[in-house]
Amino acid sequence: MGHRYRANDNISESIAPGELDELFDEVAAKMRGVLESLVIDVQHDHNTHDTARRVAKMYLTEVFRGRYLPPPPVTEFPNAASLNELMIVGPITIRSACSHHFCPIMGRLWIGIMPNQHSNLIGLSKYARLAEWIMSRPQIQEEAITQLADLLMDKVKPDGLAVVMEADHFCMHWRGVKDTASKMVNSIMRGSLLKDATLRREFLSLINLKG
Repeated sequence: MGHRYRANDNISESIAPGELDELFDEVAAKMRGVLESLVIDVQHDHNTHDTARRVAKMYLTEVFRGRYLPPPPVTEFPNAASLNELMIVGPITIRSACSHHFCPIMGRLWIGIMPNQHSNLIGLSKYARLAEWIMSRPQIQEEAITQLADLLMDKVKPDGLAVVMEADHFCMHWRGVKDTASKMVNSIMRGSLLKDATLRREFLSLINLKG
């Protein structure tokens, strides 16, 4: 299968050395054109004179950096003690952007892991780094946590996995219905956390979503 260039894909393997700098110049030029089409005098307005380049830098190196950079390095350790109890990481603060309007998605997520003797254990901070890498792309929330779950299943190889995400969507807060109270909560359950209702209830009670 060839490379895809969808909004929430990682395309780092398609970027040759030096191309990211060229892409920055291209995005900045086109963003300047957008501002001019919005009838903003970017040449004489001191507030927006360099806005196009700032926006290009923000997209490529911050907000959407998960599209352009390879995955963060993750050191994996064998499960030498044969740990087989539920582990929970969270809440992890996440920041993303809606792929429909490029409005912010701000929230938190929890990860539950049921390891087995063959699982790879990773450092606590690496869960946050992997989540940030996935979320730093234009996304819809449902696909974002599915991507994260697939990545963690591949890295850790647990018996069970749970990912729960709660987020504010500024495409609803800032525009459209302008409902500032609504949040979106969704979950992914895999393996034993999908099949074992008691284990799933334990995870959900421990994350204390309303706390």
